[in-house]
Formats: sequence, structure tokens, C-alpha cells
Amino acid sequence: MKKLSVISYQLLVRRLFFILSFLLFTVYCSLVTASDEIRSKAAVVMEVSTGRMLYAKNPDLRLLPASTTKLMTAIIVMEKADLTDIVTISKNASRVSPSKAGFKEGDKVTVETLLYAALLKSANDAAVALAEAVAGTEERFVHLMNNKTIALGLDDTKFINSHGLPGPHQYTTASDLSKIMRYALRYPKLKEIMGTRVTEVSTENGNAVFLKNTNRLLWSDEDLVGGKTGYTRKARHCFVCASERDNDTVIVTLLGSPSRDGLWKESETLIGKGFQIMANKEEPVIYFTKADYDALKVKKTSYKKSSKIKNQNSKLETKTKLGKKKNTKIIAKGKSKKGKDYKVAKKNGNGNKG
Repeated sequence: MKKLSVISYQLLVRRLFFILSFLLFTVYCSLVTASDEIRSKAAVVMEVSTGRMLYAKNPDLRLLPASTTKLMTAIIVMEKADLTDIVTISKNASRVSPSKAGFKEGDKVTVETLLYAALLKSANDAAVALAEAVAGTEERFVHLMNNKTIALGLDDTKFINSHGLPGPHQYTTASDLSKIMRYALRYPKLKEIMGTRVTEVSTENGNAVFLKNTNRLLWSDEDLVGGKTGYTRKARHCFVCASERDNDTVIVTLLGSPSRDGLWKESETLIGKGFQIMANKEEPVIYFTKADYDALKVKKTSYKKSSKIKNQNSKLETKTKLGKKKNTKIIAKGKSKKGKDYKVAKKNGNGNKG
């Protein structure tokens, strides 16, 4: 009997060890899947009501914003101009590089018309016309844009123009862009415009301009509130959007996606993931990919700085583990600066149209 008891105890220990190993493996695989399915350089899923980050990949990695810049342009316009104001298209605005709505020098249009052109068709001529109408010159308008980023506490965003065409010292992060979208949602008119699939606008002379939204998800996701796309060769494909289900709203931001199809697929995946995390009251998952930071020649120590997360309960051995093994993950639980629970997974890997 004593011998049987020992054998039973050993079997029980083995079974418990197997179950524990299986559970740990399942959690690890879920995190691998979550990270590997996102090929964009940076991504964020944010809960609108609280501003809480639900899921993120490289949230504070500075990247080019492309035409998502026009979201800040629209915010400044809403705060500084009336929708019914008449704007005369300047030579400068009419000659800006594509994408354009096709407004000609001397055309007279309303601010509202220009907002539709800028946010639906991602028209650069409309963005410049709006900037000039509000501030006199685009340069002065950019000053207003950057003042707004300071007011909103966006430390990792800087603009050099109103449309998002690339240039030196222009950048944003997935985290900051999510906050810009969250702020933009305060304006019902901007929500209305971003959620419009197609429309036709006209100049005072009666010239009609057909506008189709560059946001393809509006045709496939009934829960989508709206969003703003972006693309340049350097920035690659970018997108920020908001989706609403059962009175809950999430924002999804993607920067540096390698393809348009991949952009839509990842957006849909992250929208679903955001609502799942909220419904199941799961802990947020935030991770960083060394390869993407190295590509921008960022020092390894910037992982700690860019994450803006202070781990009070765990010691992450980043200096010894990062850079040694490929596809290695470090999982830690702790408290953020605001005292909220978080889960971090750090991964080491190899490495304009609207």
C-alpha cells in the first residue's frame, strides 16, 4: 500500500507538471501569435473612454505619419475656422504634389468642402488651402499644429507641413496618433466626415468633385466609426481608425505596414483583439521588436526610455537577454506610472497617397 501511495504521488506530480507546462506553453504561443501576426512597424489599440492602451507593438517608436497628418490639420481647422467660410484656392495650393482633389487656382470653396476632400480623398491641395485659410501661410499653420501637440502632451510628434509628405524632422508614434484620433472624436463633424464613404462636392463656379473615401474598411465593417489612411514610399502604409460596439469604442493605429492588404487585415485583427481584451477584462499586452528599433539606429537603452513604463515589481534582464537569442520573449507583470496593471512582452527579432 505504501509503495502504491508513492507511485500515485509521483503520477500526480507529473500530471500537475504537465498541466502547468501546457498552460505556460499556451500563453507563450498566444503571445507569439499576437506579435507575429502584426507586420506593421508599430501598432496600438486604445480604449477611447479611458485612453488605456489595450495592445501595442512599439508604441513609442518614432515613424513617418504620411497623410494621417491631415487628422491634426482637421482638428486645427475645426478650432480656428467656420465650416461655411469661403476659401480661394491659391497657386501654391493648386500646385502641391499629389494626391489631389484637383482644385484650380482661383476656385472658391467652403472650409467644409476642403475638409471632406482632405479626409476622404486625402487631398494635399485641400490640406494646404485649409492651412493658408486659417493661418495665412502653411508655415504659420504648422506652428499651430505643433503647439497643439504640446498642449495634448504629445512628446513624440512633430509636423513640418499640413499634408504629411515626407521631410526632415517630421514624425509621430502609434501612441501619439491614437491620442490625436481620440481628441478628434470630440468633434461630431469630423466623425461624420471620416465615416462618409462617397460624396460629391462643388466649387462656387459649379465644378463638381467626386470624393471616395480611401478607408476600405468602411465597406466591410459596419462598426467602424471612421479613420484616416496614409501612404508614402518612406512611411509605407499607415492607418488610424475608431470602431464602436455596444457603447464601447476602440482606436486602432498602424504605422509602417508593408502592404495595403496587410494594413486592412491587421486593422480588423486588432479591432477584434481590442474588444476581446475589454470584454474578458484581460491584461494589456505591450511588446517591442528590437529589429525595428535597430533599423532606425536607436540605441538598445532606448527600450526603457521609449516604453515609458516603469516596472516596479520585476527586473527585466534586457541587457543580457536582448540581442542574444532570436525570437526570445521576456514576459513581465507590474505597475505602470499610473498604477495600472500591464503585461509586457519584449521580442528580439531579425532583422503619397492617402
